[in-house]
Amino acid sequence: MTENQARILIVDDEPDTVGLIELTLLPAGYELSLAYSGEEALKMLRDEVFDLLLLDVMMPEITGFDVIRVLSEEKKTIPPIIFLSAKGQQKDIDEGNALGAAGYLVKPATRGQLLDAIGAALYEAKR
Repeated sequence: MTENQARILIVDDEPDTVGLIELTLLPAGYELSLAYSGEEALKMLRDEVFDLLLLDVMMPEITGFDVIRVLSEEKKTIPPIIFLSAKGQQKDIDEGNALGAAGYLVKPATRGQLLDAIGAALYEAKR
């Protein structure tokens, strides 16, 4: 599997944000699945295998951080995580890192930042 054949689950409650991410990742050859809530993401992560999780932090009901906590409690295998969030304070980044994030990008992230973070996380996961 080359990195551009990777299956990525994009999780964000803002459809416009998901659309912009799709416009960046589809031409790069990634296989994408979409979830618009933490609950939807949990269901998909329980039923399917993904190579990477691109996860918003601030979502109603279940935050991105809570998605990872629930999966950890369930002893589920968690793919590499890149948090993509408007929450850019150091305490938020530290919390993401404590949950095992491979990356933490603050919105709005550039196309290059997003592709670089994904490439690095997938490369590191293969090592």
